Amino acid sequence: MSTTGATADPLAALGNLPGVADSVESVRKAVDRVYGHRVMRRRSNEITSEAALRGARGSAALSGADWALEEVRRRSDFSGDDEARTMGAALRLTAEAGQLLSIWRQSPLRVLARLHLVAAADKAEHVGRPRRAGEPVDEPLIDLPLPGAAEMHGRLEGLAGIVIAGGSAPALVTAAVVHGELLALRPFTSHNGLVARTAERIVLVGSGLDPKSVCPAEVGHAELGQDAYLEALRGYLSGTPEGVAAWIAHCGRAVGLGARESTAVCEALQRGAA
Repeated sequence: MSTTGATADPLAALGNLPGVADSVESVRKAVDRVYGHRVMRRRSNEITSEAALRGARGSAALSGADWALEEVRRRSDFSGDDEARTMGAALRLTAEAGQLLSIWRQSPLRVLARLHLVAAADKAEHVGRPRRAGEPVDEPLIDLPLPGAAEMHGRLEGLAGIVIAGGSAPALVTAAVVHGELLALRPFTSHNGLVARTAERIVLVGSGLDPKSVCPAEVGHAELGQDAYLEALRGYLSGTPEGVAAWIAHCGRAVGLGARESTAVCEALQRGAA
């Protein structure tokens, strides 16, 4: 889907697609349930920390490192192999996201570059900047047509312009479009899935929908599964109203499942079991 267009607020119309309003309302109710839990009033920092860990685990799973949560807790070295490095990148990104909230609306491209630098964790020449013509992309689990560098740069600038301009679109819609566009464009030579899901988190938190970052959509995306994730993404890439609405609804279900996960954590803390 192209995010460029003649309207001043090109995302606002997406809120009127069939089923999108229902998804937005469902997400709001799910988030409200977590924030209304009595444990959140006393131990919100613990819920935030746990949500960050579970969100990182979920994002890494969608990038090929599907580890048990207890294994993520136990490990301190994430440099051993490709899966370990993917998990380490997901954890670093989750930690970094909170530091970039104030910059996102002013300079989203700067934030994306920083996220890639953090994920890649090396000083290679291609790290921390969008790919150039002829540079390959290492994203084997996203088997979709890859836009050329010129198209990618143009659409990335368009997406940044929309973020900077703001608008009246619901947070879920904006987060889903940012997530979908970054997966579609794969602007970096690696770690695009991890960066895209972190950007979705930044939008959800920065918008005020989930200000304490306790509803990790990454958990829901992982629970819904890689096949459903890619199928919904293909719908987004089709550009049809039905396909875009299905992607937004998929992202809404993911946020709802993340909220459910944190509600379960609240319940466990209330029982003294966690």
